[in-house]
Amino acid sequence: MTNISAPPTSASLRPGDTLGPSAWIDVTQDMISQFGVITKDPDPMHVDPEWARHNSPYGTPIAFGFLTLSLLTHMLHEAVGTGPQADRREPGHFLNYGFNRVRFIAPVRAGDRVRGHFQVIERIADQQERWLTTFACRIEIEGGDRPALVADWLSIAIPADAA
Repeated sequence: MTNISAPPTSASLRPGDTLGPSAWIDVTQDMISQFGVITKDPDPMHVDPEWARHNSPYGTPIAFGFLTLSLLTHMLHEAVGTGPQADRREPGHFLNYGFNRVRFIAPVRAGDRVRGHFQVIERIADQQERWLTTFACRIEIEGGDRPALVADWLSIAIPADAA
């Protein structure tokens, strides 16, 4: 098992490699409320602190599960030092290809801090010379006993000449 600390190229990823952890992210009430607006989901368990204080089993608003899931892209880039502003090390591009499995284990409360941990499960080339990589993902809640979520995430690397 290798811990990748420098930005990897798609060719350097191997099953068993661990990536990260990412830096901590503060999950604020403002972030949660903005997500509710963007997704047109005004559920008071997430966006209304007064309602949540009196009616939620958590006593405070919690992040939308899909908000937590959506942080994976940033966390993976943070964990390996890649992203839109990073120096591109090879031509082509990566795309989100989906998930084999996603489980929301523990709620992320407004004010919690979370970070991502990643491990390469599988990496295979298809007939078009694209690389399909499966990552085991875990989002940790600072001070929590259980992860916020676990997922098997698929990414596909498309070479420049295949694009």
